Amino acid sequence: MRVPMDYISVLRFCFTLLLIVRVATPTDTMRTTQPIRDGDSIVSAGGTYELGFSSPGKSRNRYLGIWYCKISVLTPVWVANRETPLNDSSGVVMLTNQGLLVLLNRSGSIIWSSNTSAPARNPVAQLLDSGNLFVKEDGDNNMENSLWQSFDYPGNTLIPGSKLGRNRITGMDWHLTSWKSSDDPSRGNISIILVPEGYPEYAAVEDSKVKYRGGPWNGLGFSGLPRLKPNPIYTFEFVFNDKEIFYRETLVNNSTHWRAVATQNGDLQLLLWMEQIQSWFLYATVNTDNCERYNLCGPNGICSINHSPVCDCLIGFVPKVPRDWKKTDWSSGCVRKTALNCSRDGFRKVRGLKMPETRKSWFNRSMNLEECKNTCLKNCSCTAYANLDIRDGGSGCLLWFNDLIDMRTFVQNEQDIFIRMAASELGSTAWRLFKQGRPLELAAGSKVETLYLSEVLRSIHVGLLCVQENPEDRPNMSYVVLMLGNEDELPQPKQPGFFTERDLVEVSYSSSQSKPPSANVCSISVLEAR
Repeated sequence: MRVPMDYISVLRFCFTLLLIVRVATPTDTMRTTQPIRDGDSIVSAGGTYELGFSSPGKSRNRYLGIWYCKISVLTPVWVANRETPLNDSSGVVMLTNQGLLVLLNRSGSIIWSSNTSAPARNPVAQLLDSGNLFVKEDGDNNMENSLWQSFDYPGNTLIPGSKLGRNRITGMDWHLTSWKSSDDPSRGNISIILVPEGYPEYAAVEDSKVKYRGGPWNGLGFSGLPRLKPNPIYTFEFVFNDKEIFYRETLVNNSTHWRAVATQNGDLQLLLWMEQIQSWFLYATVNTDNCERYNLCGPNGICSINHSPVCDCLIGFVPKVPRDWKKTDWSSGCVRKTALNCSRDGFRKVRGLKMPETRKSWFNRSMNLEECKNTCLKNCSCTAYANLDIRDGGSGCLLWFNDLIDMRTFVQNEQDIFIRMAASELGSTAWRLFKQGRPLELAAGSKVETLYLSEVLRSIHVGLLCVQENPEDRPNMSYVVLMLGNEDELPQPKQPGFFTERDLVEVSYSSSQSKPPSANVCSISVLEAR
């Protein structure tokens, strides 16, 4: 923002006085009459965080920032002047009567300044035990009324209580940006951002290109981050309402030191301070293996880290350019073996996947799964659907269109996705047509005389009873003969055992590993004398 020239003159005069008089500062609060110079600091009420001047790593530059107060290793969590360092220890930060924090160098020039959301009357700046530095009207502790806060401008670190996301009212983005190096906090080329298009999800981008994604939130966690689960250190939440979209962590024990850091090599590291060894412990990392690379296997491809090669096509799809796939260039992805026929398509259920990219998706929070399926069927461009929230039996609707992008196997994921397939690819066309009241289509093209058509349809009906998924529902041979020999009403068949709405558990196991048993086990029918 633009600062009047006469105001700058006043600042320079005050700065000159500071060279003569060193003003003591209160514990956690900074006032307009109490600036902070290099060597001074303020400390949050509980002694968790400290605000002052420091030099990261081997750097000789000085930065105004916030760091942990009680640990032996200097660990900044926020830096004000990350793009405009001081080259000596003459820096001074002041709070103006307008509610602005201004950082001055030796000559009294402003090298960094905050802004303000409203005119101030009696502003103060306070460092909270959450690590948030916020400017407010003296006596007003409502964070909603803050004039400015450091939590709105995160650097490379997400600390408990801070948000990663977007304010949908103001357009304010809360995102992480890596440092250039451990000695240089200026902006690097890696950012962790919220992708707001479609159903929002998080992604790491490098020079504006997606490096990896976290997958959409399913009510319990992000489908691409299976390691994010309930733990004894912190709780987590994803909030998506009319006002804001954000992810936030909260410590279970406030004496714990915990942070998430966007590193210059493109990773997001979760770090826990270990008091016993006086060091940061790498608790978890997001970018775990080669399958995290965005869209490694191309459209409609699946990455399975235990396979060699790691890329494969979804069932019912084949490599678009087989020659390239043989050279382990999977970027062209996969295409359908059989073209879709909008009016006759079905769906294959797949489990154990990182959900496809949601940038071009559509969602509805109130639909159930059946309504979601019907909505997808009515749109010929819809290629998959799933529940938005998998808690309590599932709710909401998420639709994908055209190609499915950036999938990988995660056996532990419990979310189902239903992928649109041509009827001939489903292998259970005997049963779907029967359930839809179209059994005559099963006999289409065969040389069945009208006289025997009823017998043929009854045989199909009995055959479907014999292949039901649950062996206990299947009739024994004596009952089969009885049903074929009379015209009594037959029970309705349930889903067949060879129905191909299967999960992807088997795909996630390499050939050297034992595969979990399938639900579609064989059964033996005992022959009995008539």
